[in-house]
Amino acid sequence: MNGLHLIGDLGGCRCDPQLLLDGEAFKETCVSMVRAAGLTVMDATFKQFEGSGFTGTVVLAESHLAIHTWPERDGLTLDVYVCNFSADNSVKARQLFDNIVGYFSPTEVARHEIERGGHTLFEPLNDSTGFYIKATRQVGEWQTRYQKLAIYDTPHYGKLFRLDGYNMTSERDEFVYHENLVHPALAAHGAPKKLLIIGGGDGGSAEEALKHPSVEQVTMVEIDEEVIKIAKEHFRAVHNGVFDNPKLRVLIDDGMKFVRETSEKFDLIALDLNDPMGPAEALYSVDFFQQCRHALAPGGALVLHIGAPVARPERVAELAQRLNGVFRIVRPYTMYIPLYGAQWAMAVCSDKLDPKAFTADEIDRRIEARKLQHLRFYNGETHEGVFALPNYVRDLVAPLRLKQHVRGRSRLGLVQAVAK
Repeated sequence: MNGLHLIGDLGGCRCDPQLLLDGEAFKETCVSMVRAAGLTVMDATFKQFEGSGFTGTVVLAESHLAIHTWPERDGLTLDVYVCNFSADNSVKARQLFDNIVGYFSPTEVARHEIERGGHTLFEPLNDSTGFYIKATRQVGEWQTRYQKLAIYDTPHYGKLFRLDGYNMTSERDEFVYHENLVHPALAAHGAPKKLLIIGGGDGGSAEEALKHPSVEQVTMVEIDEEVIKIAKEHFRAVHNGVFDNPKLRVLIDDGMKFVRETSEKFDLIALDLNDPMGPAEALYSVDFFQQCRHALAPGGALVLHIGAPVARPERVAELAQRLNGVFRIVRPYTMYIPLYGAQWAMAVCSDKLDPKAFTADEIDRRIEARKLQHLRFYNGETHEGVFALPNYVRDLVAPLRLKQHVRGRSRLGLVQAVAK
């Protein structure tokens, strides 16, 4: 069973000696501490030993807490265990453990943390399907002003970054997402110079963009500074030191506000965001797409992901319609992203740039001319391939006027058939 086991031997307690003797009094305090840590009390039993200390057990919905005091030694033993199968309770367990240690004020603490069975990270694709990844340990968890961040070590993906319970990036497969988000549009552009990335605090998109020699500046607007701090410390394999590149300008700001207020024009705007839920939903609105269009230089493009065609077809269709209502050219494309466990759709949107117009040979010549290094996914053939849409995806992303035309022809055919 996945879980965290915390074991402690506390000695030289400087608290009131009565605290090590009175189990009944500590029972009430202990239950309050458990609830304050966010854990769930099912039952609590404390046994008082005459003229000595006490043993207590608190049964948790998440597992248990056990304590035994040794007044004659000014010490106690402490055991906290939480299961992490359906949710990660590690932070709560550590908070409870630390609060109990603080209550008894020991001068000596021998503490042991044992990960039991690793972690199972569930990735929901919709309400009825998803997949999982096994992790060996949690590296850390942070609650920021905006979201919950977590890092895990995994045998298959290396370090893995999660945001609000969803996989964002990993050391070993980040290139699939980042190369496909950036290069199809940039390779099709003759000489991109100024780029804007909204989000992208892990640095992966910026690192790919700066491989193009004509790029003079990449502006990254990330609302959550903690994402960048964590990426710098833990995900160099993703960003490869891009935060030290003088061509990268990092702004800690609201991306919507920046786009609305900027007078700059960009050859590419990349929305490197989480799914359109919660605070991010407004960044997928028609109004914001129109503001992005206004911030593009002539021949510039907007690129973003639009979701999973199989797991979230309604989302892909809706976002495609919004984009088709704003831009003259909208080119959806798909690829399988291992970390997301699904076929994923992105889109290049522009009034002039059409990445689908380029052949594999033309893209390969541009890759060679620009000396694009360390591409693990992208080449001329993949460029053509990702824009080759299966029919069911074509149906999802077709402009509304096209769908109406097809439906109209179908109705006309039916009328003609009936007339015959």
